[in-house]
Amino acid sequence: MSVKKILFIDRDGCLIEEPDDEQIDSYEKFRLLPGVIPALIELKAAGYRFVMVSNQDGLGSDSFPTEDFQGPQDLLMQILESQGLGFDAVLIDPTRPEDHAATRKPGVGMVLDYLNDPSLDRAQSAVIGDRETDLQLAANMGLRGFRVGARGESWPSIATSLLTTPRTATVQRGTNETRIEVKVNLDASRPVSISTGIGFFDHMLEQISAHGGFGLNLNCAGDLHVDEHHTVEDCALALGEALHRALGDRAGIGRYGFTLPMDESLARVAVDLSGRPAFVLNGEFPRESVGGLHTEMVTHFFASLSQTLKCALHIDLSGDNTHHMVEACFKGVGRALRPALSRGADGSIPSTKGSL
Repeated sequence: MSVKKILFIDRDGCLIEEPDDEQIDSYEKFRLLPGVIPALIELKAAGYRFVMVSNQDGLGSDSFPTEDFQGPQDLLMQILESQGLGFDAVLIDPTRPEDHAATRKPGVGMVLDYLNDPSLDRAQSAVIGDRETDLQLAANMGLRGFRVGARGESWPSIATSLLTTPRTATVQRGTNETRIEVKVNLDASRPVSISTGIGFFDHMLEQISAHGGFGLNLNCAGDLHVDEHHTVEDCALALGEALHRALGDRAGIGRYGFTLPMDESLARVAVDLSGRPAFVLNGEFPRESVGGLHTEMVTHFFASLSQTLKCALHIDLSGDNTHHMVEACFKGVGRALRPALSRGADGSIPSTKGSL
């Protein structure tokens, strides 16, 4: 399931300047907010979608006839669409404050369908408006809020803040066999802190983080008195899920990565962050275990990682020293992930289908 980054954008005082009487009911009052068009174009290129959410006090009444509203509204939409800036929806609430309607901002009545949509990327979506009620709406939706205009930020500043947000995620996984918390930051190489109860496995996870170029905190309390199977498997599943969440819609990523020699051992690694899990390992380990980690669990780790990261992962492996061969796998996967996770400047989805 692909995720959606959505900006819920106010109209008056946000897209168009708000007059003193707070009612845009004629063409003479119509003025676009400075910088709004270039900012929206940049945000669209980064994969953002737009929904207009606006209170229009008394719309349809004698004091604010619908036809007075509709002319400037149609002009606004025509200008935006002429620049390729379509809106998924235009949500207008016509009630007055004294009506206490659930649909009136900061109430969430108008946006309930979006809040109930599991594909909404809550980490990157946001509310943008010019009033305190817009920030309250953001809080009620569990999203970030940005205030634009004289009392807030400029549109270029907001676009910069949205586009430079670190790609981070936290995953907590609890079963009868393990309790795990994983935190990743794809745009910073630190901090790194790993504790699984298996020293060699900790060292291997550090290799993925260091060579992948991303920050990683991973703590696991597992049933090592049984064996290491549940700990290794569940750490892989949690790490893959955290990387998947941090990637969001995967816009702008390198997607592919390759590599790694380790002394006499060689691990040729290819990864595709395609959104489709697949794993292939060609090669055999000479020994059954190394550093308290059974080598069959190395294969199982990468198979589980590819499942929740939703990537295709291929490893061709050769060598004589089992320690070197295992380390070459983990380092190689990290090195392959580094260019695949990297984010380019254009922010486009790296697929001719338009989604990953």
